[in-house]
Amino acid sequence: MTEFSQLGLSPTTLQAVIDTGYTTATPIQAQAIPVALAGRDVLGIAQTGTGKTAAFTLPLIERLSKGRARARMPRALVLAPTRELADQVAMSFEKYAKGTKLSWVLLIGGVSMGDQVAALNKGVDVLIATPGRLLDLFERGKMLLTGVELMVVDEADRMLDMGFIPDIERIFKLTPPRRQTLFFSATMPPEITRLTQAFLKDPTRIEASRPAMTAETITQYLVRIPTSDPKAKRAALRALMERADVRNGIVFCNRKSEVDVVAKSLKQHGFDAAPIHGDLDQSLRMKTLADFRSGALKILVASDVAARGLDIPDVSHVFNYDVSHHADDYVHRIGRTGRAGKLGQAFMIVTPADDKSLDKVMKLIKMQPEELVLDIDWSNISGSGGAARRSDSKPEARSEGRPARGRSRSERPAPETTVVESAPALAPAAPSAESDAAQPARRTRSRRSSKPVDAVQAEVAPTPEVTASVVTDDVAKPAAEPRLRQADRRPGGRTERDAPPAREGAGFGGDIPAFLRRPTTRRS
Repeated sequence: MTEFSQLGLSPTTLQAVIDTGYTTATPIQAQAIPVALAGRDVLGIAQTGTGKTAAFTLPLIERLSKGRARARMPRALVLAPTRELADQVAMSFEKYAKGTKLSWVLLIGGVSMGDQVAALNKGVDVLIATPGRLLDLFERGKMLLTGVELMVVDEADRMLDMGFIPDIERIFKLTPPRRQTLFFSATMPPEITRLTQAFLKDPTRIEASRPAMTAETITQYLVRIPTSDPKAKRAALRALMERADVRNGIVFCNRKSEVDVVAKSLKQHGFDAAPIHGDLDQSLRMKTLADFRSGALKILVASDVAARGLDIPDVSHVFNYDVSHHADDYVHRIGRTGRAGKLGQAFMIVTPADDKSLDKVMKLIKMQPEELVLDIDWSNISGSGGAARRSDSKPEARSEGRPARGRSRSERPAPETTVVESAPALAPAAPSAESDAAQPARRTRSRRSSKPVDAVQAEVAPTPEVTASVVTDDVAKPAAEPRLRQADRRPGGRTERDAPPAREGAGFGGDIPAFLRRPTTRRS
């Protein structure tokens, strides 16, 4: 075991470390800190929860202790994939640099940009940022990266998963070529290897543990359920949380929508739970994490945005509500417990639909977790029986003679109709008082006329023509006629059906020009 006093740190920095309660360095810290203090590039590979944040924060403070910050030109740049991880790095820097005069600023999305710009204008030593907000402010001309002496990339494999590699390459090209680079990742996919070969100068490779290896302080359990019904999965999750040794825990889901559903279900069953994912407001996400760290919140339901790099020292349990699509994510998820030498437990709920994802996880961790059987009657929880009962029942009609809602047209009873022979309409019959009383006429007004529509239609003179009538429910009604246009409903409006036959000189009134009356001749 290596003590921090043997790593070459200054008394001020060493005292800040001792004040946090740490005296012994982890393997990645013991190997990376002396190399970084010597000014060489570092390629650090270590599993999550091994103290990578302090491995680059402490030498960064030592290297920047001499010098002065200039306006809009930071001296060091730390890139993190998520807002929560960037905020955690800022907290670590504030904790370890309290005895120095170094300044820092946190550039993340979801918060006001004005305060960040004001801090940059004053001059900062360390810039802790996510790639998106950093490039946004750079394109606005709010900063210059030509003065960066030391650059840190944290959780590089997570950058790859989130699609930040093109942004990282652009940021590398904006910084001076003569800089020191500290590159940390839990795994080394081929894309990350290509990036390190392009932008790191003869780095010292430090591999503190086998990539993707789970910590020995974590006891892993496998919980199989016979159905993929979400109700059954939530019941299994509640049964695991009711164990006596569950002090607090993090529940991981694959989808953001599932995070909200699970958190709401746990609250309804009396558990102190809250969701956290990328679609929530940044202030709410930071408040939820602060409550969980302080113990005010017991259960944190999260997406993979909280799986990487978050340093929450005392998490007793991790629950995988969904089997992760990527096997590497499983390692990062369960790495939230069993940190700093403490014991932790991790549970993974597996349904019949998770066989392929489970095989990938088992091949990666190269071990078989202990299987745990829950004493639950699954037949009473599954919702398939209720759905079958609802589909077997047929809807009943609301009243006799009226079809029920949901029937098809072929099932609805057709009204009895009787066709009456057509006869020429000589004149419109005058309505009687009895018929008016039996069927009051519907009087509606036109949008552009103050007269009722029936009064407007009365002005149009009917032409003698043959029409057909249909008797429905013993009430005589005229056959369907073409719908009138809105312009034809105006007072005096005419339709082609009502217009008189065309005559010679139509459109000139009574005065027909003489040239129209000349006879036409044809050449033989």
